[in-house]
Amino acid sequence: MAQYQTAGVRAGTRAGQIDAGLRAHMNKVYGVMSIGMLLTGAAAWAISGLATTTDPSLAAAQLGNGQYLTSLGAAIYASPLKWVIMFAPLIAVFAFSAMINRMSAATAQVVFYGYAVLMGLSLSSIFLVFTGASIAQTFLITAIAFAGLSLYGYTTKRNLTGLGTFLMMGVIGLVVAMIVNIFLQSPALMFAISAIGVLIFAGLTAYDTQNIKNTYIQHAQMGDSEWLGKAAIMGALQLYLDFINLFMFLLQFMGNRE
Repeated sequence: MAQYQTAGVRAGTRAGQIDAGLRAHMNKVYGVMSIGMLLTGAAAWAISGLATTTDPSLAAAQLGNGQYLTSLGAAIYASPLKWVIMFAPLIAVFAFSAMINRMSAATAQVVFYGYAVLMGLSLSSIFLVFTGASIAQTFLITAIAFAGLSLYGYTTKRNLTGLGTFLMMGVIGLVVAMIVNIFLQSPALMFAISAIGVLIFAGLTAYDTQNIKNTYIQHAQMGDSEWLGKAAIMGALQLYLDFINLFMFLLQFMGNRE
């Protein structure tokens, strides 16, 4: 009887340690993600400021409403370099995912922050297209929606694995449709892409949160601390991308254009 009681105490202690570790793990995931979001926003705002001017003597091209592109703005928004900037984050995220196993957790975190700055460069044009008030409003709505969806993914008892597979197939189709629409420039197709994109990344937010939680529990039982450190960075990257994409698709609906 004493042996069973001892085993029960040990199991309870181990479960308590995993629960405490899970909370710390999720706090790190959300913390790293939040810093990445701040870096992206700061980089996008700073670069858009350097790319535009109200002084005609410094202008390389005219935008309208008394705004002009500087030589930097003309290079990154009105030259073939814009295609490199547009697709660089997509290429970088695949490279990062492939190389993370060869990095330390500390190195992976620094690379993630560098990626967040690169994403800021890619997204900086939104400050030229949409009003600052509508960007701030959409960001707030995205943050509220993201928090609710992530909380659902963390607390639900429903297995979302099947949903995740379906949503990832949807992402592939969405990327293909977006590339096609670069050449078609169809407003109707852009509206459909935005609507489907909101639904897909809303679902992925819940799915990724549950997957991060389940992955931690599985590996914590094996005591794989080094792997868990890198898993927190990858989890932050997944949720970061969910937030960014949800924000961008919502901005197409809610953003007031300059």
